Formats: sequence, structure tokens, C-alpha cells
Amino acid sequence: MITLIEETLTQFLFVIFLSPLFAGIFARIKAMVESRKGPSIFQPYYDIFKLLRKDTLIPENSSFLFRYVPYVAFGVYCIIALIIPVVIPEPIIFTASADFLGGAILFSLAAFLKMAAAMDSGSNFTAMGVSRLMSFNVLGEGALITVFIAVSLITGTNNPYVTNAFLVSHPSANLTLVHVFATVAFFMIFLYETGKIPLESAGMQELGMIDEGLNYEYSGKLLAINKWSSYIKQYLLGAVLLNVFLFPWWLTASSPGFLLDIPIMIGKFVLLILIVMVIETTLAKVRLFKVLDYLAVAFTFSILFLLLSEVIP
Repeated sequence: MITLIEETLTQFLFVIFLSPLFAGIFARIKAMVESRKGPSIFQPYYDIFKLLRKDTLIPENSSFLFRYVPYVAFGVYCIIALIIPVVIPEPIIFTASADFLGGAILFSLAAFLKMAAAMDSGSNFTAMGVSRLMSFNVLGEGALITVFIAVSLITGTNNPYVTNAFLVSHPSANLTLVHVFATVAFFMIFLYETGKIPLESAGMQELGMIDEGLNYEYSGKLLAINKWSSYIKQYLLGAVLLNVFLFPWWLTASSPGFLLDIPIMIGKFVLLILIVMVIETTLAKVRLFKVLDYLAVAFTFSILFLLLSEVIP
């Protein structure tokens, strides 16, 4: 029981406190590729601490949604960190509270709450960003849920830990057409959900930004919580991509060997960052309306994966 508690705390604290680090590593490597000095890998932490010390401005006509949804969304991502294999490859204390489909629904719930809170601000600019995000998420969230349903059909269970164990013990399963379609679909969704495809700006000046439009009216502590939530979401999706689709090996749950999972996950995520960096720096930005075409392709791959999981034994 003590080992189980240690594993649960290790996974939870790793996700919460190290997720901003991966965003900092990405920004640093990207600057190096572009021949710039770039920020420190700890810059996301500096930004969060700076915003936590600032005052929070609340729009005059906003309700409790604007004030409390950032904390609720942060809590939702914390729950997801306790139910999917993002560090420890075997079930931890809260694993039984949800499965693959439950995790996908929680991601969708957090996105819905953030859009509702953004609309509550009454800003026309924020409303434009929400309308874009809702039109894109019709395909994005659908593809995410479809991939998770199809993955459960491979092993006959919605438990992500069982899926991870199956892929580790059956290496040939990672090379099947079914798994390839799943990996491509989820990787495309990961790029979209984390804003890494070459069509979104993370700044506040360009009209091409998507997810950042939700934070336009936030400031101070609430903006810090929103940014922190985004870092956690990026890590969670990346960890699922790594541990379930791309590289399910090398993790251990033995005590005290599970502590080695920390440097292993850091190495895995750095490798993912390098892959994403190649994609983001070699492709030119495309027009905003092309996002739907991109997500349509991802959704098509997820549907093909769902069909193949039933056709191919």
C-alpha cells in the first residue's frame, strides 16, 4: 500500500510541477534552431510566478464562470493525471475512477468549461476565438474519442494500463496497420490540441490564434492558472502518445525502480519535442480555414482505425 501511495504521488507531482519545464525546453530548442538566443527553459515557471503576484482584473458583467472555471479546469486535468499512464505503467490509486473514454470526456469537459468562461467575459474578440474553437473541435474532439474507442477494441478493455501492457508484451502489435492508423490520428490531434501545427500563433497580436483567444480577458492569478493548465494538458496528451502509441516500453513499476521512470519520461518527451520541432520548423504557416481540412484528415484516420480494429483480428 505504501508503494502504491508513493507511485501515485510521484506521478501526480511529476505532471503538475514538471509540465511547464517541457514547454520551456520546446521554446529553447526552437530558438536554437532559428539561431536565436531564446528564453531559459525555466521561463514558463517565471511567467507563472510573475502572474501569480499580479492583480486579477474581472470584466464588469462576467459571472462566477469567469472567476472559477480556471480552477475547475485545472482540477480536471489533475484528475486525468491520476487515471492514465503518464509516468507509472501500472495502475495507481485512482485508476479505477475512469478509463480511456472517461479521460477523453474529461478533456472535452475542460475544453467546454474554458469556452463557456471565455464567452462569459463579454469580449467580442474572445467570442470570435470561441466560435473558431467550437467549429474546429467538432472534428478534433470526435477524432480523439474515436481513437480511444478503437484502442479499447484492440485489447477488449478501456483500461489504458492494460493497453500499455499489451503493447509492451506484444511488440509486433505496434507495427500493425491498425496501430499505425491510431498513431497517425492521435499524433495529428496532439499537434492540434497543443497548438504545434504551423497555423496558430501563441501571441495576442495575430488574428490567426485559436486556443490563446480564450485567455484574452484573463489576467493575474487566473491567467497563471490557465497557462499552467495548458502546460499540464500538453504533457498529458504527449505522455499518452508516447506510452500508448509510440514508445510504450522502458517504464517500470517495481519499488524503488519506478523512480527511474522520471528520467525515462523526460527523455521520451525530449524526443517527442525534437520530432515536433522538425515538423513545426519545416512547414510554413497555412491559412486558418485549412485547420478544418487538417482535422478532417485526422478524423478520417481515426475512423479507418475504428473500422480496421473490427475487420483485422
